[in-house]
Amino acid sequence: MKRTLLPFFAACLLLLNFACSATDASSDEGDYPSAFARQLEATRVRVDGVIAEGIRVPLPKDMAGGPTHEIHKRNWSTLRDAGALYRLTGEEKYAVFLKDALLAYADVYRGWPAHPTARSYATGKIFWQCLNDANWLVYVSEGYGDIYDWLEPADRERIDNELFRPMADFLSLENPQFFNRIHNHSTWGNAAVGMIGLVMGDDALVQRSLYGIPSAELPDDLRDDDSGRIKDKEGRAGFLAQLDLSFSPDGYFTEGPYYLRYALSPFLLYGKALAEKRPDLNILTYRDDILKKAVFSLLNQADPTGDFFPLNDSHKGMSLYAPEVVKTVDYAYYYFGKDPALLSLAEQQGAFTLDEAGVAVSRDVAAGKAAPYTPQSMTFADGPEGTEGGVGVLRAYGADKAQTALVMKYSAQGMGHGHFDKLAYSLYNETGEVIQDYGSARWVNIDQKGGGRYLKENDTWAKQTIAHNTLVIDQTSHYEGKISIAEELHPDLYAFNADNSGADAGAKSRLLSAKVDNAYPDRELHRSQILFTAPAFAQPVLIDVFRSVGTKEVLHDLPTWYHGQLLSTDFDYTTKSELRPLGSAHGYQHLWLEASGRPTGNSAEIGWFNKKTFYTQTMATRPGDEFLMVRPGANDPEYNLRRDPAFVLRRAGAATTTFASVLETHGSYSPRTEVPNEPYGHVRKLAILADTPEYTAITFGHENGTKWLVLLANENSDAAATHQFTINGSPYEWTGVHYLLQTSK
Repeated sequence: MKRTLLPFFAACLLLLNFACSATDASSDEGDYPSAFARQLEATRVRVDGVIAEGIRVPLPKDMAGGPTHEIHKRNWSTLRDAGALYRLTGEEKYAVFLKDALLAYADVYRGWPAHPTARSYATGKIFWQCLNDANWLVYVSEGYGDIYDWLEPADRERIDNELFRPMADFLSLENPQFFNRIHNHSTWGNAAVGMIGLVMGDDALVQRSLYGIPSAELPDDLRDDDSGRIKDKEGRAGFLAQLDLSFSPDGYFTEGPYYLRYALSPFLLYGKALAEKRPDLNILTYRDDILKKAVFSLLNQADPTGDFFPLNDSHKGMSLYAPEVVKTVDYAYYYFGKDPALLSLAEQQGAFTLDEAGVAVSRDVAAGKAAPYTPQSMTFADGPEGTEGGVGVLRAYGADKAQTALVMKYSAQGMGHGHFDKLAYSLYNETGEVIQDYGSARWVNIDQKGGGRYLKENDTWAKQTIAHNTLVIDQTSHYEGKISIAEELHPDLYAFNADNSGADAGAKSRLLSAKVDNAYPDRELHRSQILFTAPAFAQPVLIDVFRSVGTKEVLHDLPTWYHGQLLSTDFDYTTKSELRPLGSAHGYQHLWLEASGRPTGNSAEIGWFNKKTFYTQTMATRPGDEFLMVRPGANDPEYNLRRDPAFVLRRAGAATTTFASVLETHGSYSPRTEVPNEPYGHVRKLAILADTPEYTAITFGHENGTKWLVLLANENSDAAATHQFTINGSPYEWTGVHYLLQTSK
């Protein structure tokens, strides 16, 4: 067998380079930084364990989470890591193991039928869906590239022709509905075919990966099982089309941060490979540095605990510390300008990629080059041209520099993974979720729950408008709950101001405002949210003003999905002796109505407790308003839905109306001392003083006697415009969309 010394010499050169530049203690693995060396050793131990056991290549039969699925999933990481160990250490046993494993797959792959589960729009062979087959090929391609020149020609030819070329054709030519989408699925497919093509020197596969299969061969309205369109409107497909059409110009990924975290792996891995072997494409700077922008877009869509905002079909708990994000941070640092703030994230992650990027990051962390990473308030445009709405994030800081973050969603639908949740918001602080987005109805890789797939309740509940913190009209979801309508329409940003202007008397305010006039026929919804900080409040206060403008009287439902235990209301309510669903469709069929009550004055107050913190929401009300205490669980015989609480402010018989509320975070409670601190809110006398097509004014006070007036311009979003508005005989003048004026004390 041929034995080339190139990997050994390459490792020696890397070691020499690090010996000259590393500043921390060296390890037994030469002069790698100690943190990198520890990870390399941990990887060695894991792979050595698999070598001792022997590779298993069972006939695929299980869904996600099942035995054969998990064995093949473990194999892809083991084979990738074996290649990395050979590249970094020069130890030939890892190349031998990788070769033998690939030959074992080559012996059986052609003979395997399609996966027996047949539960995907694109059924795989190794796994139940082509997506996982593409995952496997992306990662195994990395390992194969590490030993390709080491292999004997006969073994290389056998692996190429019995395993990898058939797999590449299966993922593309035999499954164009998987390969030719503008979607994270196809990104994985494109990258898989392209990466193995680069390793094998197969230009035809690389071209197919870059440009897709000719779309003329596909039906015009071919769709997947999420009702997402397979064929792009412009007939484009392939990796370059993914870069052009999946991101807005500022890097926002239309499917949301959960799927951006997932899709960045093939984007970055294939991008790195193309940069090395096809420098003519300039992939790492393609489309005005779109991959760099995508990375920072992702990193800025996380809450104060590091969890990503669960927009669209998100699995909650996915965070900045996930393995894929380790790669994202390391590659962003190494390839996109060595921003020292990324080093602080890498330090928190405590893990590194097993390549030159990971070495560089670990070395510079050890050298003390890290700078604090501080996410900012910002907006992200959606759509390839940045013209299809977007997502806005406000961040403010209170006592002890505790961060509060608000995200409002006014984006395009997000393809098959999108939800009907226009102008919905969620709120976060250092404890995590305060006002939650439900995310998806899915138990990823939990075999007992539908094989880890999206459950039917994802469509009947999680995607529906009532599952989000936004207005529902006549118990019907936005766009009638139809993706065919929703994917053609979107809301728009009205105003964004994060410079802390628009307030006086030492207060600060940040504004996010958006409109949608196509979620319901002949109705405009306009939501303005302000994070307000003032000396009277220990933590930022959320001011929410939501206008609904129409000519027909309708039923308005505005839910608030809070976390925790209800403590009190300032109105009486009646609990139901018998639970009944709140409705029959659009998610209402899944809601138990547990209690209801009607406020008697012009405002209502609801308080709750969660994770040692108290919250009070005060809402302006009008005669006839009703509060519904609800919880998912109806028509859910398999207990697929979480039993999270919410209260719904219901307003009937209104054509045009405005909802206003103030949400306060206050106090604390320790179960060790059993002493509550500030368990009651401080907001008093919330009222809507004036509401016209042009202007809205609300007022609220603090129990210490301080009062504020909130002024909003509803039709002119020019930040430089001057406004004049008279309220009860008192004239007011301000510049910009909003202003908070302290009117007493």
